[in-house]
Amino acid sequence: MKRKQMLALGLTTAVTASLLAGCGGEKKDKEKEEGGVKEFTAFFAVPGTEINDDNEIQEKIAEITGAKCKETWLTGQTAEEAIGTMIAGGEYPDFIDGSDGTAQLYEAGALIPLDDYIDDYPNIKEYLTEEQWDKLRKEDGHIYWIPQFGSVHGEEKVTVHNDEAFWIQTRVLEWAGYPEVKTMDQYFELIEAYQEANPTMEDGTENIPYTILCDDWRYFCLENAPMFLDGYPNDGSVMVDTEKLQVMDYNTSETAVKYFQKLNEEYKKGIVDPESFTQTYDEYIAKLSTGRVLGMIDQWWNFAYSVNDSLKQQGLHEQGCDYVPLPITIEEGIQNQWHNSGAVFNVSNGLGITVSCDDVEGALQFVNDLLGQEVHDLRNWGVEGVDYEVDENGEYYRTDEMRLQVSDTAYKASHLCNYSYFPQYSGTSRDGINAMKPENQPKEAFDGLNDDVKKCFEAYGAETYVDMIGTNEAPGPWYPMYSFSNTMTTSTPGGMAWTKMGEIKHEYLPKVVMAEDFDKAWDEYMKVYEGCNPQAFLDEMQEELERRLEAHKKYE
Repeated sequence: MKRKQMLALGLTTAVTASLLAGCGGEKKDKEKEEGGVKEFTAFFAVPGTEINDDNEIQEKIAEITGAKCKETWLTGQTAEEAIGTMIAGGEYPDFIDGSDGTAQLYEAGALIPLDDYIDDYPNIKEYLTEEQWDKLRKEDGHIYWIPQFGSVHGEEKVTVHNDEAFWIQTRVLEWAGYPEVKTMDQYFELIEAYQEANPTMEDGTENIPYTILCDDWRYFCLENAPMFLDGYPNDGSVMVDTEKLQVMDYNTSETAVKYFQKLNEEYKKGIVDPESFTQTYDEYIAKLSTGRVLGMIDQWWNFAYSVNDSLKQQGLHEQGCDYVPLPITIEEGIQNQWHNSGAVFNVSNGLGITVSCDDVEGALQFVNDLLGQEVHDLRNWGVEGVDYEVDENGEYYRTDEMRLQVSDTAYKASHLCNYSYFPQYSGTSRDGINAMKPENQPKEAFDGLNDDVKKCFEAYGAETYVDMIGTNEAPGPWYPMYSFSNTMTTSTPGGMAWTKMGEIKHEYLPKVVMAEDFDKAWDEYMKVYEGCNPQAFLDEMQEELERRLEAHKKYE
């Protein structure tokens, strides 16, 4: 769930100077060439980790492409604050992904239209279908950014559930004899029982039975579970009745009441982490990295790529601290849709090129080259013989030593260069053999699993994380609806309602969970929520649903 609001421009000079310096505010320096290699700059309004200036794979990519990019990431601000600061200063890096601030960039005229260039770059042109390119067009008919995720090349290969789920540590399941856990009540009953029998880790550190991330836009970890519990996929901001083709509000459903009442009960029992509603994202990640947290709701991409490496480096997988997803619904008999096949195409933001870039063609050529197979392999697999091997059938794999190596923070900074917020493929390599990414190479993914996860999968008859919860086809051409709600501004009644709804949920849902009298707190919340005029939001979402259905007809 995301907010769209314009910033007041009264931000401090110090913050402005710091951000611009970090994002390539010194315009002449950022586009200098050394040894014939073009140097671009990029700012991504999401948290990330910078790599070393002499990163080995970045240098190899530069040798092939003739270009490199200095990437900087969000620190200490929200995306909207960071982008607002940049707009106030009037200077930008060459590349940008504004995340929640993308609408601000567009409205400020900070992005160049890309549609006149796309046909000149074959790898970029191939990256999306004609329908997908058309979905990216704004009201003026132009395309201003390229989604970095959501493009599947060849056969889909998926082993990781990269999306949202109720996660639980393998030690909890093993202790209980790997039971079937299908409902929210069963999930919490299991965590309660384990915590009572095992209040600490092996070294005496106290367990945290269940924590919730509520920081900024990431409070989806608290608020959107009713949608999934009722068996709907991640449309993000609404549920869609696939028979009536009608949007529905999950915030007011009977399941929403049951879910938040359960959290309220678990909070009173001491199961829900009391720091849930005050912890920052960094504190949350640090907490999960200790292995103390038994369970939580989250998106895999939001925690796993940092937490799993930390657990592995500490050997905590040996205590069963790895997380697996469970097929949780509000009651048995509901088909869960936590996972849908096919990558999700989110049109609300992506990689843009700014008006401060003096070499638009060179910038696009760099993106084009990053999508070439040789460079794509370097970005995701690394260097042959160092980060992966090739067997007699041409299939890539890693040794245990390599897997441990690529999880090391220092090694990643000095050697690996994913260019992780530039366009990339999932699916199958152009060689027709390998997955585009190691985590989706079936044999490599299974061989690379820690023993506790392998044992858990075997107990449930699964080979992958996806097998643990099952998979479904995407529900329809409208999916996902959050790619529209994420672009809403307060310029329309629905957008104004959407902003207010988010503010109210962020304020009241923690109160509901912590309330002494749940019914009273819920009634108060609903009264304030209805005052946001949610119907205006639902009406605009319904209009967009119908527009998408109509637009799809010409591609059928």
